[in-house]
Amino acid sequence: MPNRRKKLVLNFSEITIEDVPLVGGKNASLGEMYQKLIKQGVRVPPGFAVTAYAYRQFLRSTGIDRKIKRILQGLDTNNLKDLAERGREVRKIVMQGEFPLELKREIIKNYRALSKKLKVKALDVAIRSSATAEDLPDASFAGQQESYLNIRGEDEVLQACKMCFASLFTDRAISYRVDKKFDHFAIALSIAVQKMVRSDKACSGVMFTLDTESGFRDIVLINGTWGLGEYIVKGVVNPDEYVVFKPTFKQGYKAIISQKLGSKQYKLIYANDPKLPTKRMVVSEADRQKFTLKSDEVLQLAKWGMQIEEHYGKPMDIEWAKDGVTKELYIVQARPETVESTKSTSVIEKAILSKTSRVLLEGAAVGAKIGQGPVNIIKNVKEISKFKPGSVLVTEMTDPDWEPVMKQAAAIVTNSGGRTCHAAIVSRELGIPCIVGTKNGTSRLKDGQKVTVSCAEGEVGKVYEGILPFKIEKTNLKNLPKTKTKIMMNVGDPSQAFNFSFIPSDGVGLAREEFIVNSAIKVHPLALIHFDRLKNAKAKAKIVALTVGYKDKKKFYIDRLAQGIAVLAAAFYPKDVIMRLADFKSSEYANLIGGKEFEPEESNPMIGWRGASRYYDPKYEPAFRLECKALKKVRNTFGLTNVKIMVPFCRTPEEGERVLKIMASEGLRRGKNGLEVYVMCEIPSNVILARDFARVFDGFSIGSNDLTQLTLGIDRDSGILNVAGVANEKSEAVKTLIRQVIQTAKQTKRKIGICGQGPSDFPDFAEFLVREGIDSISLNPDTVLATRLRVAELEKKLKAGKK
Repeated sequence: MPNRRKKLVLNFSEITIEDVPLVGGKNASLGEMYQKLIKQGVRVPPGFAVTAYAYRQFLRSTGIDRKIKRILQGLDTNNLKDLAERGREVRKIVMQGEFPLELKREIIKNYRALSKKLKVKALDVAIRSSATAEDLPDASFAGQQESYLNIRGEDEVLQACKMCFASLFTDRAISYRVDKKFDHFAIALSIAVQKMVRSDKACSGVMFTLDTESGFRDIVLINGTWGLGEYIVKGVVNPDEYVVFKPTFKQGYKAIISQKLGSKQYKLIYANDPKLPTKRMVVSEADRQKFTLKSDEVLQLAKWGMQIEEHYGKPMDIEWAKDGVTKELYIVQARPETVESTKSTSVIEKAILSKTSRVLLEGAAVGAKIGQGPVNIIKNVKEISKFKPGSVLVTEMTDPDWEPVMKQAAAIVTNSGGRTCHAAIVSRELGIPCIVGTKNGTSRLKDGQKVTVSCAEGEVGKVYEGILPFKIEKTNLKNLPKTKTKIMMNVGDPSQAFNFSFIPSDGVGLAREEFIVNSAIKVHPLALIHFDRLKNAKAKAKIVALTVGYKDKKKFYIDRLAQGIAVLAAAFYPKDVIMRLADFKSSEYANLIGGKEFEPEESNPMIGWRGASRYYDPKYEPAFRLECKALKKVRNTFGLTNVKIMVPFCRTPEEGERVLKIMASEGLRRGKNGLEVYVMCEIPSNVILARDFARVFDGFSIGSNDLTQLTLGIDRDSGILNVAGVANEKSEAVKTLIRQVIQTAKQTKRKIGICGQGPSDFPDFAEFLVREGIDSISLNPDTVLATRLRVAELEKKLKAGKK
């Protein structure tokens, strides 16, 4: 319809995703959802779009377009001073222009109709830009233009619309278009005028239908903060974070596999001043210690996110808000995710530090790269002309005005912000390492100081002293051979799990609980159970700080452990993830907060109170039951039934039976709901009595380190005999035991694998295992691919030899 293309205003009910040329990406998406997803229960606030045609008419009728072309001719965006002067001049011309009378009438008419529909005299609205090239799959404009919240009244709406038009020519928007080779006049601006959701009285946030760090597609990532949502995007606050696992959520499980409390120190709320319609408030300590969303609200948002993703057929970047008056949730924006979803998954690229140095600063890592250079501290956006290209940009936070210098940075470090703030979003797109939420980067680091910024070591980003050597490893995953022997991996750190999921493997042969306890819990479980009896005041204070929001401190242990295990299990679902029960030695348990009051001093903890003997001991059994509750939650609440359980250091079959009895009493009955329980084969008695152990357990996993030390009578922690090469798996005594237990496992129809680096360190040992018919080999992630190639070659030779 020709006349439709020349309409100045279109209602959301008239717009679909096909209308990007008319109303831009944001409005086209809002109209699409308003028309098609409201029927599916997705709540979208009503509104209308001032069209791109209206924008062009405004520029043409006033002659502003010709003036802009003249001003921007010959612009070099790397000259920040020139960029700022020309941008300022363009915006001034736009703001001085007079809207055509017909356009004024159309905007006012539609604003009155929207107010009448919602039964108010002058509706409070959000006014946002929607560029015709915005939110396309190959370009993320990431807030290039402005948004105006809590706009009320006809004159105020008209003024905000004009400010939106002018924001198409902010410095960062001009710079971005030049860098992306977009013609300034091939792009037009439409405006969304939408009913405000009163999230100033509740909360709001963003939602991605994939993991923004790794590109892992099976989760929904939700961030939330108190008040209006601008502070998340701008990085003013560290928000709450929730992760929902899509596959088991679809099956009906309440699969919130992770939730982290953010500090949320400020919130943006309504103000009464028409010239300054919003204001900042400090969040009370009580509210900072509360999660912004209830579990059912998290799941409702995740459901909507999945519906929106399914409708569009691609991963989505979504903004949501909760109305504090009606208590209802809304989706206020949705656009394609444009960074991780467009990356190739056929090549894995990994940055590896060759050495480390003193850690100067830590924060949340964004991306997985390494950058280095001199520190350049820029306190505010007015100083960005002082930035030196190739430096490490260190600042409080960034917003779109910083983008001209962000693209010139070797790395970015901010005091505030979370993984979905502006600095994080743009640095991902630029491929620059970024550490957010360091709290005090601008005071801890010194201008000109040479540093290395590493985001390649998990979720904690580190700023190291000096320029450190590093290398980039690239692995092509195409045409990798399949093997009869399962090649699995050893994983402990949940923050690395989604990245590791892209390495072709057959699951996790050894998932270590100890890492989760050390990094996410830090407290001895008995210190949580008997908190009131603790004598150490410092330990009690630390526990109080760690368990904020938990009246029942036992629940803290269960939740944190369950979430860590769940993330590991989700990353590899539906492949097996064999979770070894906590195998700390008494000396290691004592090092946990409050641990010294509950642990004996042993002369040789390596062969002391550890593994199975600890779990059924009345002194430790209450703590073991917390572990069982966490595992039950992972399997029964989150639906991650790919988790198998492995009992370490089990000296006798009777010990195994006692452990299984406690597990069954906590709802972890072997054989029920597909639960398999393995035993570590790491003591000679496990081999000698393998037939008896096979009656108690579903399989064996050879722990070659402990089996070697206990077979050869050495202490592997001392390192004395390691120098002589005595202590390794290639010892004929060790190989004899391994051969024997593999044979027994086959005869008793039990699974058997090995979890250790021996097969990757010693190719002839790997050949020995394959020849003996081991079911699986589990290794550290960095050796999985090389071992797969080696095992494939071995299997090929063995097959040829049989012929």
